[in-house]
Amino acid sequence: MLNDTIAAVSTAVVEAAISIVRMSGEQAIEIANEIFNRDLMNVPTHTVHYGLIKDGQETVDEVLVSVFRAPKTFTREDVVEINCHGGRIVTRRVLSLCLEHGARLARPGEFTQRAFLNGRIDLTQAEAIGDLIHADSQRSAKMAIGGVKGSVKGLIQPVIDELLELIATIEVNIDYPEYDDVEQLTDEVVLPRAEKMMSKMREIERKAESGRILKEGVKTVIAGKPNVGKSSLLNALLEEEKAIVTDIAGTTRDLVEGIIPLENVTLHLLDTAGIRETEDVVEKIGIQKTLEALDQAELVIVVLDGSRTLDEEDETLLERTKDMNRILVTNKADLKTQFEEGIVISAAQNDISGLIDEINARYEKHQFALEEGTLNNERQIGLIRKAMKAMNQAVGALRQGAELDLVTIDFQECFIALKEILGEVSREDLLDAIFSNFCLGK
Repeated sequence: MLNDTIAAVSTAVVEAAISIVRMSGEQAIEIANEIFNRDLMNVPTHTVHYGLIKDGQETVDEVLVSVFRAPKTFTREDVVEINCHGGRIVTRRVLSLCLEHGARLARPGEFTQRAFLNGRIDLTQAEAIGDLIHADSQRSAKMAIGGVKGSVKGLIQPVIDELLELIATIEVNIDYPEYDDVEQLTDEVVLPRAEKMMSKMREIERKAESGRILKEGVKTVIAGKPNVGKSSLLNALLEEEKAIVTDIAGTTRDLVEGIIPLENVTLHLLDTAGIRETEDVVEKIGIQKTLEALDQAELVIVVLDGSRTLDEEDETLLERTKDMNRILVTNKADLKTQFEEGIVISAAQNDISGLIDEINARYEKHQFALEEGTLNNERQIGLIRKAMKAMNQAVGALRQGAELDLVTIDFQECFIALKEILGEVSREDLLDAIFSNFCLGK
């Protein structure tokens, strides 16, 4: 129901300096006018008005009321924001008055939903607003801001436009072969254009992985045999004593987690039980969890004890992780080292700068996503893959000499998947393009 008026508290309902009660809909200004001691019905848009919220003769609060008239608002409806004092009682009283005079309590996200349904933002921008609200790092927030500004649409729209023009031209070739002003298409003309679009979509999908890494972080496992200093390394990275550190082998029996924001990436870190043969039932369970965590890890930090020579357990772990995205670390540089593999550190002395530098360098290449923008979630990535599948079928059919009218079916499926990323699914766009781009009536 887009013809009713919704209201909600747009700020946290806590004790604060101010709170904002927001309304959107056809009656928003009228409802605000009924509970405000000054006339709002004829005030200009985008203006702020000082006065009192009244419940009959009783003054509820001293407020500032902002009036925004459609269509130049977030929801493209009339919007009123009542800036009241931030106490819980006062805020809820003002909201209650709005509801008593005809507004409906908004559902979670309904203001943004109306902005989308009214064409103010596309679906990717709506998703980005949610990402911005829940951002837990500066990188996540920056990516979300890009999404709000339309970075995803900037990636997808050029492919949509190119594909739409191709489909429209093919349709005209098929339905109006006598129309001389339209480019005459053949397989030899269409195939390179389809391959070019496929290449663009493949690049968009590839870059989406960088966006995911920046947004979600990297699942990282610290692995090694017992007593090599894994827990000391976790504590050094976290800069706190989270994991128990002793000289007794097998101290860590469960997964110890931590989140470490570095310059170029956030690590979702697991300190795991040391991998070795053991008869201890509890330790065996911990080792099994370690092996499961290794299978799911996106980055493995393999810790070796530099004060001792490599043994069979070390060699087994090195063999198991050789094909993984891993960083080899030789720990205990403060002691007399027997060998040096990979990056040499001393976790006990908090001397881990070499490891941090290596991690940042390894993920520096993904920073472009902060500026250029990428697809931001599994829905968007799934749809680009669906579009690529349809385009791949079209390319394959063209290479085998299929008729253009058959290939158009795959092009249309690709078009629909791309439009669905933006939340703009409509086959009418195809017809509109045919009859607007070509003067078929003359």
